[in-house]
Formats: sequence, C-alpha cells, structure tokens
Amino acid sequence: MGRQGSSLLALLQLADGLFPAGGFAHSLGLETYVQAGLVKDRTDLEAFVRAHLEGSAGPSDAVAVATTVRRATADDLQACLAIDARLDAMRVVPEFSAASRQMGRQTLRVATAWTKDAWLEALAERVDAGTSPGHYAVAFGAAAGRAGVSADAATGAYLYATAAMLVNAALRLFSIGQLEGQRTLAELRPCIAGLAERAAAAELDDMWSFSPGLELAGLRHAELHMRLFRS
Repeated sequence: MGRQGSSLLALLQLADGLFPAGGFAHSLGLETYVQAGLVKDRTDLEAFVRAHLEGSAGPSDAVAVATTVRRATADDLQACLAIDARLDAMRVVPEFSAASRQMGRQTLRVATAWTKDAWLEALAERVDAGTSPGHYAVAFGAAAGRAGVSADAATGAYLYATAAMLVNAALRLFSIGQLEGQRTLAELRPCIAGLAERAAAAELDDMWSFSPGLELAGLRHAELHMRLFRS
C-alpha cells in the first residue's frame, strides 16, 4: 500500500470506536439533556451533536488537531505544548477537561506502544509528568501527524469520531436504534466536512468555542441523581 496507505490505516485505527481512548465513558453533557427530556429522539440527537460540533469541537478541538498535525510533522514539540496549554485554558467545565485529558493520555500510551517514535515519546513523557495537560485533540493530532496523516484528513476523522462517540452514548441513554444512529451520522456528514475543511486551514489564534448550553449541561451533570457516564 505504500506510506500513504499506511497513514490511512493509522488514521482509521485512531478514529475507530474500538480504539481504547475511553470515549465510551463520556457523553459530554448529553446525559443531562436526556434526563431533562430535551433530547428524546433522533431529531433532538442530531441537533445536540450538531451544536457540539459547530460550537466547540469544530472551531476549537479540530483546529488544535490541525495545528498539532503540522507542528508534529515539523518536529516542533514546544509548539505542540503551547497548543495543549491554549486548549487547556479554554476548558471551563471540569468534567469536560478531565475527559479530554484522560482520553489524551490513553491515546498517547497506545500510540507510543505501536511505534518507537522518540518525538511522540517525549510528548507522552511531558504529559505523564504533569507538565502538559495532554488533551485528546493534541494527542490525536500528534499521533496522526507522526504517522504522516494530513491536517485535513485528521480533522475530518477527529470530528467524525466525536460525533460517533455521542451517537453511541445516545444508544445507551434512550430508545434509539442502530439504524437511526447511523442515519444521524450520515445526516451530519456535510456539517463535519465543512467544519473539517475550515479547521484544517486555521491557525492557533483562530481557535474559539461558544457553547454555553452544553457547558451548563456539563456543570449540572455532576449533580444528577443517577449517572451512566462520567461526563
């Protein structure tokens, strides 16, 4: 398959639902919306996922993925640490920040296990030592960049994986079948493609996030009487 084929396989592995990043334990506020009766069917779910993608994951996380891919490809560790710090400063919900850090650490542990890459190991060491947060978008972008994945491909895969994680959470939270879940992901393809394209062309200073409703749901999640997810 050559290097391009190998890079594609690495990206598919990173974005696969079976990849042990720990996303199965998080709903990113969806559980709060479901318990409040605000998300109860496929239409509501699509609106929730779209809001998360357009207000947070697309203009914030995906931009971090793209800029990290470029810096990792250029062997610029300090720049990747700066991206990680910027992303950390933008996280205002403790549960969301903890989820991102946990998934980032897991991603780096797996990625450094499948390849002996000194640069990636140096990033993982900083995260393990606690000198850098190790957010998921940065870990994903670093692993993808070191595998030769382009910024536009990495952003698309990251956003799709985020949408799939939320749909999978919905399957466990309320009555929606696999067929409706896949229909939701199909309907979101144009949204994901557009956000990925914009994120891939963006720079670090272009990062922004505005999703107050989702952030309030994240803050209220800790107070729910019964919880299936950690966020």
